[in-house]
Amino acid sequence: MAPCTRLQQQLDSGRDAFAHLLRTWHQRNVWPHVMVPRLGQHMQLGRVHASQISMLKHRKLANPGPEVFLAIGRVNCWLWPWSPDQKLRDLPLANCPEAELLQRYPPVALLDEAGQPLGPGQLLEIFTGLATLPPAFDLRIGEQEASILCGALSDWLTGGQPWRQCKAQVLAAYPVARPQRRQRFEAVLSGQMDYTAPELEAELDDLHRTACAMAEGATPWAKAPGTIDQFLSQLRQRGCGPDPDGGGANRC
Repeated sequence: MAPCTRLQQQLDSGRDAFAHLLRTWHQRNVWPHVMVPRLGQHMQLGRVHASQISMLKHRKLANPGPEVFLAIGRVNCWLWPWSPDQKLRDLPLANCPEAELLQRYPPVALLDEAGQPLGPGQLLEIFTGLATLPPAFDLRIGEQEASILCGALSDWLTGGQPWRQCKAQVLAAYPVARPQRRQRFEAVLSGQMDYTAPELEAELDDLHRTACAMAEGATPWAKAPGTIDQFLSQLRQRGCGPDPDGGGANRC
């Protein structure tokens, strides 16, 4: 039974990784579930339904057919390298919300460590646990480290200042308009609560945008965060510094 158990663990790990990959990709591109299916249809790159995209993102589709990976992989390869003058000519611009989204937000493709787009076969390998996620899209956060990262995030965005002194600048840079999310963001930054790991993963893209906006503006203590994966890495380094009690131990 042991080999079967190890195989199941591999498959479970792959499905978790693939779900995270799709969520991160869609969040980074500000895409609805229908984006990839419609691009596949417009460009005749393969068929995948919006419901399948949604289920994959939530780990509810255990055995997708090969055409799912074919469509997602071919759409991803079509996006890279992105050239709006060339690519948008291939889409029907009239009454095409997909073209409008691509014009407003230049898309980010799923790239491997060498900077090449992931194709259908590579996506299938990730789904089955045979390959790991590309570093730029592996933004998974452990439940135990979420609180530490929230502290590091607060320190990064406030520059270590009391919340009252920097509240206006930080909230002005946060790109989310929804009141509940803004209230939660303020509570985390002021130290009243922490994001859970899933909440922090979902929020990370907008937190990165906040750090970028502050660095590009006139906030004197702000510093450029780099790419989103570099930002997460720096938060981890900041959160895992020496024990503040002076014992010399690492907090992680």
